[in-house]
Amino acid sequence: QVQLVESGGGLVQTGGSLRLSCAASGRIFSSYFMGWFRQAPGKEREFVAQMRWSTTYYAESVKGRFTISRDNANNTVYLQMNSLKPEDTAVYYCAAGPSGSGTYPYWGQGTQVTVSS
Repeated sequence: QVQLVESGGGLVQTGGSLRLSCAASGRIFSSYFMGWFRQAPGKEREFVAQMRWSTTYYAESVKGRFTISRDNANNTVYLQMNSLKPEDTAVYYCAAGPSGSGTYPYWGQGTQVTVSS
């Protein structure tokens, strides 16, 4: 059983910051890729960021504004979001998996992020 629980979403004004957390439990290995995705109303789910060990990768739309990190001791992954824009409004999902090819078998339930204009 794998469980990922996101938290930290909420309402923030344009230019503000928000920090999302993803608490992981079950068969999550330290070597797993951890990722963040988001889905805005009426749009497809899109990749935001991923991390394996200290290697990170970001979508172009968030590069320079968002930072993914992890605390292995607490089995927690974070997404620090700065300089938020209205287009960042979406449900944000945490994901985990063993592959570096872009597939994630494990997902959280999501947390809502709303950026007011």
